[in-house]
Amino acid sequence: MSLAVSPPGASTSTSTTTATTTAARTGPAGLLRRHWPLLPLAATVLLLLAPIAAGDASTSGKVGPADAASLLLVVVCAVQALRGRVRALSPLGVLVLGVPAVGLAVATATAGDPYAALPGFVRYLQVFVLVPAAIVLLVRDAGEFRLAAGCFVVLALVQGAVGVVQFATHTGASYQGADIRAVGTFGPGDVMGMATVVAYGLVVAAAAALAPGLPGRVRRIAGGAALVLVVPLVLSFSRGAWIATVGAAVLVMLLAGIRRALKVLLALVAAGVVLVGGFGVGSEMVAERLTSITQVSSAPDQSVTDRYTMWAAAESMWRERPAVGVGLKGFPANRDGHSSLGLSSGSDTAGAGQAYIRQPLLSPHNMYLLVLSEQGLVGLTALAGGWAALLVAGLRRCAGGGAGIRDCGLIAIGLFVWQLIDFLYADIGGPSTVLTGVIIGLAAWWALPSPSGRDTAAAAGGRTGLVAAPRAASGADGR
Repeated sequence: MSLAVSPPGASTSTSTTTATTTAARTGPAGLLRRHWPLLPLAATVLLLLAPIAAGDASTSGKVGPADAASLLLVVVCAVQALRGRVRALSPLGVLVLGVPAVGLAVATATAGDPYAALPGFVRYLQVFVLVPAAIVLLVRDAGEFRLAAGCFVVLALVQGAVGVVQFATHTGASYQGADIRAVGTFGPGDVMGMATVVAYGLVVAAAAALAPGLPGRVRRIAGGAALVLVVPLVLSFSRGAWIATVGAAVLVMLLAGIRRALKVLLALVAAGVVLVGGFGVGSEMVAERLTSITQVSSAPDQSVTDRYTMWAAAESMWRERPAVGVGLKGFPANRDGHSSLGLSSGSDTAGAGQAYIRQPLLSPHNMYLLVLSEQGLVGLTALAGGWAALLVAGLRRCAGGGAGIRDCGLIAIGLFVWQLIDFLYADIGGPSTVLTGVIIGLAAWWALPSPSGRDTAAAAGGRTGLVAAPRAASGADGR
């Protein structure tokens, strides 16, 4: 009987080959090959760093770079779906993501002018159906989820830095007669843009800092980023963003645990005292803005009066057509016929490289009332019902554990709750609107896990990276 003798160095050669293969898979080129479908998702978030053209006070109805990237994301998802390379979607996922499309179709078909409503149908379909569905299908594991969440922090840090410089150099948007309002690259025509993206990044960073499964070094970096982002958020003078951030942060802290919540809360309070009390960063204006939150009924300013008037107008439109509303894009055309004389003609915008412009008030600044007035009970039930289902399912999954990927749950729930609270004071509009679809998609990814269980692929051994640790070689000791 002859014996096959392995050539000298065969074991070493095999080990070297395995190591080379592993390095190729985890190196930059390997990561790009594995995760290239997520490039449009990252671009959708990061392209909001591009400055808005000076003098462009309103970007409503215009397709920006981020919107184009989101369209590419949907196309990539369709191609990957045809190739069978997307996550499986549960029946609940199909229902939650599909019913809003039916409600939008009904609102468009029953509008007084369906052709005028068509652009609204496309926009709503993009933000509330196509982009969320693409994210749910394309994001394959926790590592890819963290990649998308990290883009929010990068966007927030850059936009926040621009906003702080604007405040310090008096080159921001006009606020109480001074060009000090931090608006980032969004300009005075979209004063909520920077506040929104900074708040997103702050929530992501705070959730990562509280996540028990992440390494200590990652949590410390995330905590530092969250504290830094408090500064531009304060300097945005956006009451709605402040309220939504506090609400989302409190929920995330409670989900992470009381002890961790107390530590973070003490750190944030200390940072606020040092920032406002010690250095006097806009202390008088910030205090006045905070006080105005509690005076919305006793002594409201003109912006609050306009908001209440438009809320009443939206309710009046709904009462006129309770089932299907006045149709998508129908609020501006019907506003004057349902408003009182207390409504001003518009809001003043100036500064940050833009001359004085008076912007018309074309929405009620409340997403729920906007949907109710334009789409009626059918549309509100389809959209808000799906959001409620995602919130309940996401909270249940957080309570159930989600070992190894709990940070993803905290991030998803934090961002989603922030958006739901903010919808009480704002609605869609402007370049940052596309991020609403991304957030809904991340929330749906967490709340609707894949039936195949691929969500946890990066939970073991790859918590901070994009891929899981390489498996042991096949054989008796690695089977």
